[in-house]
Amino acid sequence: MAVFRRYGLGARVYDVVSGERPVYRAGRVAGIRALGLRPGDVVLDAGCGTGLNLPLLVDAVGPHGLVIGVDRSPDMLRMARRRALGRGWRNVELVEADLATLDPADLVEAARRRGHERIDAMLATYALSVVDDWRAAWKRLTAAVRAGGRAGVVDMAVPTGPAVLLAPLALAACAFGGADIRAHPWRELERTGTDLAHTVHRGGHLHAVTGTLPVAGVLGGAGVQGEGLV
Repeated sequence: MAVFRRYGLGARVYDVVSGERPVYRAGRVAGIRALGLRPGDVVLDAGCGTGLNLPLLVDAVGPHGLVIGVDRSPDMLRMARRRALGRGWRNVELVEADLATLDPADLVEAARRRGHERIDAMLATYALSVVDDWRAAWKRLTAAVRAGGRAGVVDMAVPTGPAVLLAPLALAACAFGGADIRAHPWRELERTGTDLAHTVHRGGHLHAVTGTLPVAGVLGGAGVQGEGLV
């Protein structure tokens, strides 16, 4: 809960203080590129925050595709909504929900409300390591994706090699943001997925893993509240 309040209070300045440009954007770009999205796809942006993935995802799926952003912080979603409206993106749907307890069926329904019958892919960038029960979140998120759909995880680890000198800074940044730098949530995708790609960036601090999901289904759980932008 303390982390939740922290992200709420910091939503307005998150993009500036998060180290996005010098450090973390590299992981987003690599993960989204490797996800292999096509025009018309529906992609789930798990833990979308202020919408830093939106420009890349909207460009990838095109005007006939859909990006569904999910986050538990209304303050972060407010910034994401402002970003989408300011850029005139009409193919963004924002959902307020906890990743660990959401109902996958509600995410599929969010897609259907916008004229799409299925979710083709999901992406979690720097999000699962912030969730206490990230394995539960992973199961629920991937259950919303069609069988044979794509998934991507971009997250953090302790820097290695020459970059190990920056480890104290990385650890401090993760502690401030409430992330478990040793969670390595991409390993679940590596365990179950196929057609895997794994790239490492910023001295081992960032890992981008993509793959094809073997199965999909719908789990039960708490409902979520969706807000269409248009």
